[in-house]
Amino acid sequence: MPTLLTDSFFYLCAIPAVLIFGLSKGGFGGAIGILSVPLMAFSVSPPQAAAILLPILCAMDIIAIRKYWRRWHRKNLLILIPASIIGIVIGSLTFRYLSDAHIRILIGLLALGFSLYFWFGQSRADSGEKPSVSKGRFWGMVAGFTSFGVHAGGPPVSIYLLPQRLPPTEFVATTAALFGVINYTKLVPYFWLGQLTSANFLVSLVLLPLAPIGISLGYYLHDKIPVKTFYQVSYFFLMLAGIKLLYEGVMAI
Repeated sequence: MPTLLTDSFFYLCAIPAVLIFGLSKGGFGGAIGILSVPLMAFSVSPPQAAAILLPILCAMDIIAIRKYWRRWHRKNLLILIPASIIGIVIGSLTFRYLSDAHIRILIGLLALGFSLYFWFGQSRADSGEKPSVSKGRFWGMVAGFTSFGVHAGGPPVSIYLLPQRLPPTEFVATTAALFGVINYTKLVPYFWLGQLTSANFLVSLVLLPLAPIGISLGYYLHDKIPVKTFYQVSYFFLMLAGIKLLYEGVMAI
């Protein structure tokens, strides 16, 4: 039996990580899902955390897409999906060249960067922009790359979509459809790279019942609490996680 199945500290990190991803997918457009891998990375390596989470995310995607079926923004998806697949390919080809320390630094920098964007860049994200092919392709590739490595594609997509001021449900539906495509595409390179081991998959199955719980909480909270308040708290803890992981990565080099 894998030791993770009896590791209480792992569950202390993994259970909130899965629930946060469910909350994010179910009601908040995916951005705060970047918290999940840093949380799990406190107990396992970032690549293993990502591998354990991927089958769970695929299950969540089915639930979220069914809930928001055809309520997405079609033009944005046509721009983002091809670019994100290119980003996944880039991530697949560079994966073997990144050490555990490098991945921790990457996660830490992403966490800090997107936290700072949230706190200081939101005033620029309220202009009602139109979909942009150039911006969409760039952020789509970034989302595919960061999603491949650490399931952190939500913030780059949010940076592109938030300035368009889409209705909240359309925003969530668009990200649900996009990451459904991204996550199922990632199954191929994850298998090819040997990350979808039987041990990791068994741990995924143990955590899988949390998926519908997290999604349901996201649905419930979608219209119950101010999104801004939810993001403020989430990004504060994301910033703390980013600082810790960045420190650990630098010290390990």
